[in-house]
Amino acid sequence: MALLAAGGSGDGPPVTTPRDPAREAARRELAKRMYHENDPGLFQRALNAFWDWLDRLFSSAASATPGGTLGLIVVVLFVVAVLAALWWRLGIPRRQPASAAVLFDDRPRSAAEHRAAGEAHAAQSHWNQAVQERMRAIVRSLEERALLDVRPGRTADEAAAEAGRTLPSHLGRLVAAAREFDDVTYGGRRASKDSYHRIAELDRDLERTRPALAHSAASTASPAHNTRQGDAE
Repeated sequence: MALLAAGGSGDGPPVTTPRDPAREAARRELAKRMYHENDPGLFQRALNAFWDWLDRLFSSAASATPGGTLGLIVVVLFVVAVLAALWWRLGIPRRQPASAAVLFDDRPRSAAEHRAAGEAHAAQSHWNQAVQERMRAIVRSLEERALLDVRPGRTADEAAAEAGRTLPSHLGRLVAAAREFDDVTYGGRRASKDSYHRIAELDRDLERTRPALAHSAASTASPAHNTRQGDAE
């Protein structure tokens, strides 16, 4: 219904509201609660905004990829395949410190049993398990020879450091073997045939090595014995 100017005739122009006041009046009207009872909640609005952003991103990528949407799907599948291959090859990255877990985690076995298990794994090219068992064989052998005390909870790093004090000429190789054990056991890395053979060779060399303590004790005891014998004479 058109509003007529006060005191004017019906033939005069209708009364109009200026643009800015009309916009402000419409804003106040639309701000009333009755108009927003069925509006989506904050979570739904955020979710809608995310899907809108994802749709724009996908559309932009599809337009920039040769072949459009089909080409983008092929690229995505290729990236997924590459990531899956890397995961299969390298395993899951671990943040656990290398020396956080113990060397022996099952029932006590002899050095000969660990060696046999290592050789069986090596025959099947299971190099991770072969390295683990051969390193366990080294430590167990040193315990059996009383060059290391039998101590539950010992780590590979601790065993290498302790054995290195008795067998100093092999300290470097012992530390390297312990690091190899830690890498494949707790670091998610894969051992190789060469790494297994290095540890197996160290195991054989240690079997033929006499501890430095025995030599030093013998060399110090001999002069003392001779001195006492001379005094007695």
